[in-house]
Amino acid sequence: MPTRRRAIRTEPRLGQRLLFLSVLFGVLLSFPVLGVFDHETRVGGVPSLYLYILLTWVLLVAITGFLVRKSSGD
Repeated sequence: MPTRRRAIRTEPRLGQRLLFLSVLFGVLLSFPVLGVFDHETRVGGVPSLYLYILLTWVLLVAITGFLVRKSSGD
C-alpha cells in the first residue's frame, strides 16, 4: 500500500514538470526566438534555423521521456 501513496504524491509533481516543459518549449519555438536563428548561416551544410528546430525537438523528446520513465520507475 505505501507504493500506491507514493505514486499518487509524485503524479501532480510530474504534471507540473510536464506543463513547465511544454511552456518552455513553446517559448523556445515561438517567433521571436526563431527569428534569432533565421539567417543564412549554415552549420555542416544545414541552415541554422533547421538545426535549432531539430535540436530543440530532440531535447524536448529526451527530457519528456526521461521524466515519464523516471516517474513510472518509482
